[in-house]
Amino acid sequence: MMRRNLLHSACGVVLLSVLTASPGFAHEQTGVGGGLAAGLLHPLTGLDHLVAMVAVGIWGAQLGGAAIWVLPIVFPLVMALGAVVGILKIGLPVPELVIALSALVLGLAVALRVRAPFVLAAAVVAVFAIFHGHAHGAELPSAANPLAYGCGFVVATGLLHAFGITIGALARWPGGERVIQGAGAAIAALGGYFLVTSLGVAA
Repeated sequence: MMRRNLLHSACGVVLLSVLTASPGFAHEQTGVGGGLAAGLLHPLTGLDHLVAMVAVGIWGAQLGGAAIWVLPIVFPLVMALGAVVGILKIGLPVPELVIALSALVLGLAVALRVRAPFVLAAAVVAVFAIFHGHAHGAELPSAANPLAYGCGFVVATGLLHAFGITIGALARWPGGERVIQGAGAAIAALGGYFLVTSLGVAA
């Protein structure tokens, strides 16, 4: 019963985030004020960031063992380093494409139940985390405290990973694995859309 209540609460939070999310990418927003609050909201206001971070949690749960907690720790830690690179205005190659690709690849990993070696999975997550962090850092609001802003988006990222892990726990229930794979397929489809959009093929 407690697990079911936790799942319902987490679903409600993420559904609210999705419904209030901007249809554009989070790293295309400008003029966001504040520090901690702006950092907390930033990953929740762009679906490309949101779905990729949820997928990390789901994939970690699927892989099991240490991956359940290591992948969701690797992502925000490396993302923080990427944010520093963004704040310093150091450019990265094709960041839009890589962020879109992250949702596609991570979604497919979940949908196809890819059993990647632990080190490889962590490396894939780390590479994508750099680009997500860079996007957050590059968009640091001019009025924001960098430390508070950074803490905000790291905490929000952790919560999204936790939601993904909760979804991954559905595998213990009858038919749960199909629900998880369906979620992965939906994330991959969104990633494909983001990729096409970033290439300028779609409006």
